[in-house]
Amino acid sequence: MTKSKKKILLLVSILVAITVFFLLDLQEILTLDYFRRSHQDISAYVTAHRPFSMLLFFLLYILVTGLSLPGALVMTLIAGALFGLLWGTILVSFASSLGASMAFIISRTLLHDFVQQRYSKRLKIINEGVKKDGAYYLFTLRLIPLFPFFIINVVMALTPIRLATFYLVSQAGMLPGTLVYVNAGTQLSQIESLSGILSPDLLIAFVLLALFPYLAKAVIGFINRRRVYKGFKKPDEFDQNLTVIGAGSAGLVAAYIAAAVKARVMLIEKHKMGGDCLNTGCVPSKALIRSARFLADASEAEALGFKPVHPEFEFADVMQRVQSVIRKVEPHDSIERYTSLGVECVEGEAEILSPWEIKVNNRTVTTRNIIIAAGASPFVPPIEGLDKIHYYTSDTIWECRELPGRLVVLGGGPIGCELAQCFALFGSRVIQVEMMPRLLLQEDEDASSMVYQTFVAQEIDVRLGYKATRIKCNNGTKILVCEHQGKEIEIEFDAILVAVGRKANTTGYGLDRLNIPLTPQGTIAVNDYLQTIYPNIYACGDVAGPYQFTHTAAHQAWYAAVNALFSRFRKFRVDYSVIPRATFTRPEVASVGLNEAQAREKEIEYEVTRYGIDDLDRAIADGTDYGMVKVLTVPGKDRVLGATIVGDHAADLITEYISAMKHGIGLNKILGTIHIYPTLSEANKYAAGNWKKEHAPLTVLRWLKKYHNWMRH
Repeated sequence: MTKSKKKILLLVSILVAITVFFLLDLQEILTLDYFRRSHQDISAYVTAHRPFSMLLFFLLYILVTGLSLPGALVMTLIAGALFGLLWGTILVSFASSLGASMAFIISRTLLHDFVQQRYSKRLKIINEGVKKDGAYYLFTLRLIPLFPFFIINVVMALTPIRLATFYLVSQAGMLPGTLVYVNAGTQLSQIESLSGILSPDLLIAFVLLALFPYLAKAVIGFINRRRVYKGFKKPDEFDQNLTVIGAGSAGLVAAYIAAAVKARVMLIEKHKMGGDCLNTGCVPSKALIRSARFLADASEAEALGFKPVHPEFEFADVMQRVQSVIRKVEPHDSIERYTSLGVECVEGEAEILSPWEIKVNNRTVTTRNIIIAAGASPFVPPIEGLDKIHYYTSDTIWECRELPGRLVVLGGGPIGCELAQCFALFGSRVIQVEMMPRLLLQEDEDASSMVYQTFVAQEIDVRLGYKATRIKCNNGTKILVCEHQGKEIEIEFDAILVAVGRKANTTGYGLDRLNIPLTPQGTIAVNDYLQTIYPNIYACGDVAGPYQFTHTAAHQAWYAAVNALFSRFRKFRVDYSVIPRATFTRPEVASVGLNEAQAREKEIEYEVTRYGIDDLDRAIADGTDYGMVKVLTVPGKDRVLGATIVGDHAADLITEYISAMKHGIGLNKILGTIHIYPTLSEANKYAAGNWKKEHAPLTVLRWLKKYHNWMRH
């Protein structure tokens, strides 16, 4: 018999068994009402035929749980009433495990291959986790019944967990719950009148039922702590309530929050306060962009009614201004400021010795909690010959004082695009090399296409589908060799900027000593509360992912700090539901929520509404009438799923949609909000108006037309 025929036979057998179950009204028998009505007769039969009754009950329980039929919980209570605590627990414990295994086998036979093949990419991380800690996950689910057990049986069968492991863990994990429910059943059998409801034993049984999930959760927490902290000695007292490693955006916010609630907090930074954002990222790049945009505006002098303007400048002066901007912002993130707030700031390299000990500058500090906010660094790909020449990254480009004649920019992401456009506006001949088929791959194609068209118009030589393979020097000339459509292409250059992404800083401070795992993306693995495998060690910001934005790092830092300091009372799951992003090219590209590509990938139904900024009065007056507003909504409704804006000040305009998504404001409310005329923000209102036109009540409008025609006669 073929595999497909076996599946069909199994499915038919299951359907027949379920049909018989309901045709015979067996679901009515497996209710407490039926048991109470027939209690005396059933008890008498069990007393007279106890071995046979136990076998019949055992087999029926296996069948009910194996076919995921209703009644297992009631049968557990009945087991206590008929057979007592000891034998009731034995019967239910083994029958439930065997029944669960039966459901597991059925699900694995019918669904496992289909699900794994169709959703292999999405299940990759889950499969890896189950292979590593599947038994522990299952044990946790069995102890804390957040989900019905039959769902666990079916879902676990779709993972790589072995049947033997599933059975043994289920047997152990369901035992505490079985004891509680069977014990409740023994008390239920003693009710003879309404006054019996208030018996102490019965009340205790119900209290145990109510407390069981919380007690089980506490047990799981205790087991987890014992497992991960094994081999480490917890100090009797601590020098700090919280120690933060890294003084970038995440670390500064975490330390600020801890100090604000009067915790004793230490902040350790080995390089510069402010981290990447202040020193090599957001602040210097936006300062450079501002200078470049002045040149862009000057180039449009004739279009604005002026004679041609040709500003003179020294590139070194421009870069000096960038440094002056950094110095002006520095006090916001300085040691002096944070010391005045109550934070102990330490300059030096941190080394985690244990879950409660950190070494810095030959000083060992004990701390109740640790937050790792070590940030990220530019990723440098292993391109042959790259290490033989001087190259720039987003960290080192700020050292440049002489404008390169020919600049290769490796990478078509936000950093690569921003800096490529800047240097092109300053006068470099920029060759942008991107191995993917388009720029800004995280954005929809229509948005990235607008940036590409602008780059081409600005004479940036954009090479899409080019893979950098090696660098060579020929008589002092530096040459980048790329693969493109099966051919080798050589590109001569004077300087090269590597901007192909960033990698989390996960080495050099003791993660390996504590065996703290990383994700496949190379970030520190954390749970929904930003905890590592050690409940008192948290990670946030770029080092934790999944987003490498300054505003997301600050967002995560709040959760990490509050959870670290107050988890014994309450923990908060980090909320990623509304995460905006922006690329500060000209035109800017800003997004929040889902775009079309993501919606299709996640199989989420959506409608698209567009508004062209070329139609906007203020944009026309400013000479920036280029771009679009695109909004994704739930089909037939005005609830915003995501938005993308391309155009001048897009990163500012997107805020209205961020608020809308965060607070549940629909397009009807945006349309009904007064927007000052003439402003760029009207684009959001007009986009909402376009949605309204597409969802106009046509039937009502037809009747209104008839009404107005009638009123004219």
